[in-house]
Amino acid sequence: MSATTGASSLGAKDNWVTVCAISMVAGMIADVLHEGVGHALVALLTVAPSGTLSTVAWSSAYDSKLVAAGGTLVNLASGGMFWLLLRNSKRGSSQVRLFLLLCCAFNLFTGTGYFFFSGVSNFGDWAVVIAGMKAHVFWRVLLVVVGLLAYWFAAVTIGTALVRYVGVPLHETPRIRLLTIVPYVSSVVLSCLAGLMNPIGLTLVLVSALPASAGANSGLLWMRYYVSKRTVPDTMPEPVGRSGIWIALSIVIALPFVFVLGRGITLHR
Repeated sequence: MSATTGASSLGAKDNWVTVCAISMVAGMIADVLHEGVGHALVALLTVAPSGTLSTVAWSSAYDSKLVAAGGTLVNLASGGMFWLLLRNSKRGSSQVRLFLLLCCAFNLFTGTGYFFFSGVSNFGDWAVVIAGMKAHVFWRVLLVVVGLLAYWFAAVTIGTALVRYVGVPLHETPRIRLLTIVPYVSSVVLSCLAGLMNPIGLTLVLVSALPASAGANSGLLWMRYYVSKRTVPDTMPEPVGRSGIWIALSIVIALPFVFVLGRGITLHR
């Protein structure tokens, strides 16, 4: 074991406010990628002359299976991109590495989780994709199976990356809990607050915001149990210290995210 991987983070103190701020920025990016790029942009470039974009939905009189699938596909592609950036950022600060990890996590969990959610509930993006297809029950079962396997793979990948690339040893249970529970709670609270601003109100929060945050990101709470015990940090363990820049950035982005995008904005070609 090298000196780098063998270094102990015992006694390291992560600043939970900064962790919360980083989590909020990463969560908002994943949301905008899903709704804004995957749905709205794809729709405007293909079938829709206009529509309304919010944090929980893209609404238009024009729709297609490509538009429905777009959100998930963009999340999966983005998750892979953030994972590659994280893997090659060993010299980056602990804040930057945590940010890249959470961007990867929120995108991959949303992308893979949607397969399972639509297969079980027959609601949401992939329910639209398979609507009208022959052997509909088969496609729903396939979504459930693919969703479970893909989500588990994503959870193991992200959990392993937390140890290897962020530099949090598995034996540092308090650190792992803080760096997973705080992002999870932050994503749920932010998603629900923004969702409540939507004109449809609580209904859309219950059927969209909560499943997309509390459900999809639940892997953060248990992924550490499936990381190989032999996994060790590839970088020097370093606490996520307090950062006024990240805190300020999260506030600056969250205000329009909740009070402007949350209420919905109309977009045209």
